[in-house]
Amino acid sequence: MTSPATLIVGPSWVGDMVMAQALFILLKERKPDNAIDVLAPAWSLPIVARMPEIRRGIAAETGHGELALGKRRRIGYELREEGYEQAIVLPRSLKSALIPWFASIPTRTGFRGESRFGLINDMRPFDRSVLDQTVKRYVALGLEPDAALPAVPFPALAIDRQKQAAVMQSLGIATTKPVIAMMPGAEYGPAKCWPLDYFAELSELLVNEGFDVWVLGSDKDAPAGGQIAATSAAHNLCGRTSLEDVIDLLGYVEQAISNDSGLMHVAAAVGTHVHGIYGSSSPAFTPPLTKARDIHWLDLDCSPCFERTCPLGHLRCLKELSVSRLHAAVNDAHNRLKRS
Repeated sequence: MTSPATLIVGPSWVGDMVMAQALFILLKERKPDNAIDVLAPAWSLPIVARMPEIRRGIAAETGHGELALGKRRRIGYELREEGYEQAIVLPRSLKSALIPWFASIPTRTGFRGESRFGLINDMRPFDRSVLDQTVKRYVALGLEPDAALPAVPFPALAIDRQKQAAVMQSLGIATTKPVIAMMPGAEYGPAKCWPLDYFAELSELLVNEGFDVWVLGSDKDAPAGGQIAATSAAHNLCGRTSLEDVIDLLGYVEQAISNDSGLMHVAAAVGTHVHGIYGSSSPAFTPPLTKARDIHWLDLDCSPCFERTCPLGHLRCLKELSVSRLHAAVNDAHNRLKRS
């Protein structure tokens, strides 16, 4: 007899997938024998693979925003053989609910969303005042209806120390110095991005004080990494690493300085001390889920606006976050870590 299993339809963003691990941890604590599979974009499967709660990740095979009805029908029919007892659909879109429906999974849990009645048959109300954080929304779907929210568990991604050493060697960055990671990108838009010249100035200060600095990100972030590296001895690793590599590298560094981005959440989930920089977004809504953190947010009257670009044109929420503030916070955290 096969063990009971749950299918999770995962989110499409790196940070959201990391935060979703809080739900997986909760499900495993409540039903240890229940297997959990995650249906997610192929690019996110390296994150899923580092979650010990997950039996397997399944590639969704659809692009962001793509309906792809034929693909969803085929995947759903293939999954009928798995005998899932429940599907938990984390996104609120109609299309995200199609595969569990095609798979004939008996209980399909999700929030009220885009006209999904019938596709979702365990419909939960969506109350923003109660579910005021992304991670709370995910955890709530693993509870019985009307159950009180428990303390939210922190995500914890596994680190592969052998792969970590190998990638450091291949990149020529093996070091015994304390390492600071910088993540200057944010896929959402420039209203989340601390100025590059601030990153560069801070990098130069830290390198001169005996730290190594690694700049991490995707191919899109390579020019930003190059600008930071041009004024200091920072290593521009943007575009030179896979997502799996970045997980392991962030598991090595002492501290990570990041915009509110997916890699900020990865850093938090591997136990690195995180400096989260917030501009248009809010640390109340998507905080790094760790106790080892410093939040840098000015909480201006116009914040948070949640816009991709500054609607007022001044970007004060980021420009007025000084290099000296971040520099002092990094050194304070370094001194605390040395004493611990």
